[in-house]
Amino acid sequence: MTHLLDAKSKAAAAYDAAADLFDHPVNTFWDRFGRNTINRLDLKPGATVLDVCCGSGASALPAAEQVGDSGYVIGVDIAEKLLQLASSKAKSKNLNNVEFRHGDMLETGFDDASFDAVVCVFGIFFVPDIAAAIRELWRVLRPGGKLAITTWGVDFFEPANTVFWNAVRDVRPDLYKGFNPWDRISEHSTLSAILNEGGVTKPWVMAEDATHPLASAEDWWTTLLGSGYRGTIEQLEPEMVEYVRQANLAFIANTRLQAVQANVIYAVAEKS
Repeated sequence: MTHLLDAKSKAAAAYDAAADLFDHPVNTFWDRFGRNTINRLDLKPGATVLDVCCGSGASALPAAEQVGDSGYVIGVDIAEKLLQLASSKAKSKNLNNVEFRHGDMLETGFDDASFDAVVCVFGIFFVPDIAAAIRELWRVLRPGGKLAITTWGVDFFEPANTVFWNAVRDVRPDLYKGFNPWDRISEHSTLSAILNEGGVTKPWVMAEDATHPLASAEDWWTTLLGSGYRGTIEQLEPEMVEYVRQANLAFIANTRLQAVQANVIYAVAEKS
């Protein structure tokens, strides 16, 4: 239990810190893959949708647009500042059929069979027991409804990802990660297996090769600050941050890198 609470606390702190740059124009991948996920559900007007790990609304807002005024969307996240961003964007879009709540995907608090669709984009891997999270999302889904899970594929943000972690290891070896949480389900086979373990039968799983463009070296640093990497950066002393920053900027500039890998895996399953 202590390990689970610690993981939640760290994730909330990382994304609250990243909120200032989460929606920066450089970080288009949130909206891109969030909308792509929703488009795979074929939502009907009047449908009810639960979006866990909703962030600033990248998937919840397109869902609200698609279900219309007769439908309803509830977005849940543990990062309060991202929820505030999401609510602000919903208001600016005059979307009155969506609300955002602070909550936990392992204990949603909803009754069985409450939603026509349940969505989790880039969040299912944050909990130690992914199968348990999937069971909870499957539980609140109605028969005939669809579950959509989207996660990062192999080689996420490479080749720059390795440069970032190597620089972190130079200054704070204890913060170095040779393994990312999404690595557990970054293959078609591993995602399918964990869905089966969570009680989801016959999921449709598709890997998509994609890249995220970098117009400059500074774009890469902005992407790091507007994502979960921020949690690591926040734990560094100022001089350490500058060392890591310069190492990353130098790599992007010297290699003239114009894009990093942003491969994703989509999974959709209909509840019989």
